[in-house]
Amino acid sequence: MKWNKKILLSVVLLVSFVSLSACQSITNWWKNTKEEWIGLEMTVRTFDENSQLIDEMSGKSLSISRNQEFDSVDAEGYSNSDSSVLKVTLGNYEIDHVGSSLIAAEEGLEDLYAKYQTTVDIANYDRSIPLVNRMVSSLKNDFTGKAKVVLIRSQNGTPLATYVGDKVSLYASDAPKTSELLVDGKRLIIYRCDYTIYDRELLEN
Repeated sequence: MKWNKKILLSVVLLVSFVSLSACQSITNWWKNTKEEWIGLEMTVRTFDENSQLIDEMSGKSLSISRNQEFDSVDAEGYSNSDSSVLKVTLGNYEIDHVGSSLIAAEEGLEDLYAKYQTTVDIANYDRSIPLVNRMVSSLKNDFTGKAKVVLIRSQNGTPLATYVGDKVSLYASDAPKTSELLVDGKRLIIYRCDYTIYDRELLEN
């Protein structure tokens, strides 16, 4: 009888896990389709290596993809899909981007690192406590109840942005050096950045 209960519990857990994974995959597929055909309402920011903001663009019909015009070809003339250039489409406008760090966040995602910088006296904080732990402690109301923390850094390790969510899923992208995430159903695109996804409880003092 005990074995039957264990088997039944295992089956229920497996089905729940598969259902959750499938749900996230369907949401990701829909986001990709919507971005390609309609565009998403997003804000795109680029940064230099010291995390200084270079530019910021927002729009209700924005999409980001690999610029295939710069793909190299093999000996048989087939594309290697290796272009390092991003094509950002904003309504009727197009921007080609390569090099500096870029973060694109769908409307509804809040960058808590930007909030942390404006509300906390960073100069007077105890440097022995890691920055991300200080941030979680200082902005408890924003972090409480969220399961995951996404810390994004520039290529030299300087913090750029932080996002939190209950469900965070990571997906491959056909764009160069780019990762695509779903944060509570909202699209987050990271280009040429370092990043870490934490369980929030690990960062609480």
